[in-house]
Amino acid sequence: MPNKTHETDVTFIKALAELLNENDLTELQVKRDYGENDSLNVRVSRRQEVAAPVAMQMAAPAAPVAAAPAAAAPAAEASPAEDPASHPGAVTSPMVGTVYTQAEPGAPSFVSVGDQVSEGDTLLIVEAMKTMNHIPAPRGGTVKRILVEDGAAVEYGTPLMIIE
Repeated sequence: MPNKTHETDVTFIKALAELLNENDLTELQVKRDYGENDSLNVRVSRRQEVAAPVAMQMAAPAAPVAAAPAAAAPAAEASPAEDPASHPGAVTSPMVGTVYTQAEPGAPSFVSVGDQVSEGDTLLIVEAMKTMNHIPAPRGGTVKRILVEDGAAVEYGTPLMIIE
């Protein structure tokens, strides 16, 4: 039986990694309880979006530049992953909490990609300390990207969506 559990755990972890990539998430943490004293804690995160490589480049600028000609393409791919936060149309989280894209389970989402929004329209909710905080659109425009999933944990300053 333990071998079967191990195989299902590996499949579960692979599915989490795919979910992380498909939804452009930086980190995902799940606890799976099997019984009273048996559980699995999994944390899957992306290494490319961590600020440590930037600090390494500042500490030793000559080494990464000298070794970077072959790595220039991966660096170019990493910049779009970091781009949403610096995008002029980015709407960022004003607090730490949990994101909800709909008013209640089963209800339609507040906004979808391609929707036109006006300044002040509710884009989503961030729950912090059992308080539901409606996040309004800071300006009117079209929702170009939604960067978070329903139920995802966010930090202060996390880009939530792009409005142009």
